[in-house]
Amino acid sequence: MTSTFTIGGDLEVTRLGYGAMQLPGKGVWGESADPDNAVAVLRRAVELGVTLIDTADAYGPFTADLLIKKALHPYADNLVIATKVGFTRQGPNQWIPVGRPEYLRQQTELSLRHLGLERIDLMQLHRIDPKVPLADQIGELAKLQQEGKIRHIGLSEVSVDDVKAAGEFATIVSVQNLYNLAKRDADPLLEYSEANGIGFIPWFPLATGKLAKEGGPLDTAAKEHDATPSQLALAWLLKRSPVVLPIPGTSSVQHLEDNMAAAAIELTDEEFDALSKAA
Repeated sequence: MTSTFTIGGDLEVTRLGYGAMQLPGKGVWGESADPDNAVAVLRRAVELGVTLIDTADAYGPFTADLLIKKALHPYADNLVIATKVGFTRQGPNQWIPVGRPEYLRQQTELSLRHLGLERIDLMQLHRIDPKVPLADQIGELAKLQQEGKIRHIGLSEVSVDDVKAAGEFATIVSVQNLYNLAKRDADPLLEYSEANGIGFIPWFPLATGKLAKEGGPLDTAAKEHDATPSQLALAWLLKRSPVVLPIPGTSSVQHLEDNMAAAAIELTDEEFDALSKAA
């Protein structure tokens, strides 16, 4: 497997994890189309050495969490389940942030129950709710941390200024933003994370845009490594920074195995630079 990163100074994880967002039904809503297959994917991920699984109460809602519990509980000592609270669901592909303290507390309690945990290793605020003071949102997670229900606190879809502001109320150990080879708006956040030892979890890590087209730079490099463009996109992320923790999601065992094979691909500095410039 790939190298490791230690989240919050005490949670060592393999840097290539698994994201559970694709396990619920269409639009990340309702039951899985094939629950037995979803269970098989989760078990295979752990067999392949994954020690970081990322989920959220909003995935389903709770569909992904219940599948994780069914597939993997009781959990291996080295398995870190990261989850998120702060998004409400109104239907397929609908997401509205709610950061009221009583809601964040309720959802944390439900996450503990649905996942079968006594403490959540990494609880991330899924989105900052602009209608609620940040002090109230992070403050409630900090209270849950003090009560032993949360081990570490992270943020999702934030700026450097957001991380600094949240850091006034709790220690922020991870951030999760849209980031991939073709879309790197979050570079300043990644650089801040690396400088401060914060884990950077890129979601939608496999997007490659036009780079993967026949004869393109990603396609060419992939052929040289006897790999796929998606595997090269993950290898690029792993080389980008030691704090990057990609969590590619899939509902296919075959696709999962292909993704995990990316951990064994080592890009040269020249290949990395060529792909970086091509994007």
